[in-house]
Amino acid sequence: MPLSKRIIPCLDIKDGQTVKGVQFEQLRYAGDPVALAARYAEEGADELVFLDITATDEKRKTLADLALRVAQVLPIPFTIGGGVSSVADIEVLLASGADKITINSAAIYNPTLITEAAKRFGEQCIVVAIDAKAESSQVQGATQAYWRVYASGGKKATDLELFSWAKRLEDLGAGELLFTSMTHDGTKNGFADTVYAQLSSLLHIPIIASGGAGKKEDFANVFEKGKADAALAASVFHFGEIPIPTLKNFLQQKGIAVRI
Repeated sequence: MPLSKRIIPCLDIKDGQTVKGVQFEQLRYAGDPVALAARYAEEGADELVFLDITATDEKRKTLADLALRVAQVLPIPFTIGGGVSSVADIEVLLASGADKITINSAAIYNPTLITEAAKRFGEQCIVVAIDAKAESSQVQGATQAYWRVYASGGKKATDLELFSWAKRLEDLGAGELLFTSMTHDGTKNGFADTVYAQLSSLLHIPIIASGGAGKKEDFANVFEKGKADAALAASVFHFGEIPIPTLKNFLQQKGIAVRI
């Protein structure tokens, strides 16, 4: 029997509130994160992800008190991240009730953190996030497309390329990969299915797809064509555009294994 595909609402947190934007910009408020978390658990979400989207950029730590409050109301696993830059940060958040920690910029600046954290807490706790954008460059007069990795909430370009970086993260000890296509984020035009299929053929760890969900078919496509293990979305859930029970029933009817 195939493993069930996971549906994961993502709550981007800014100043203690849930926000959502388009391609990491134009943020609008979407409600209280703890109240949303409780609602999603009741609706059948498999997991939740909380990301303090300004923590790294503003040099703040993720809110351990948010993890505490969420853990009190949430019967399903949740991941929290944003500004996580040390083993001590991870220990505090796990002790506050989080099931997993997501690391993004800190992995870029200090890759050994992944290995240290995986050895200390177990690979299953360590989700490494990648934000990347489709770009092109001129190589010997020809245009060459590639995916450039960004740090600091999508604000700082790096010299890293998506696929080689993803493979290195797996080798370092990442237990799961959360890839957000900045090109697709908030556009509601569908996930980067081809990219997820490439990542799936390259890696052995679970892959969470993020960026571009707009309709139920987009989730089916990223599972069937993109071979993703989980699909993460924000605005379509926050603003009631796709109820989770409706989505899961649709996926089940398509022959995709989900937990009902």
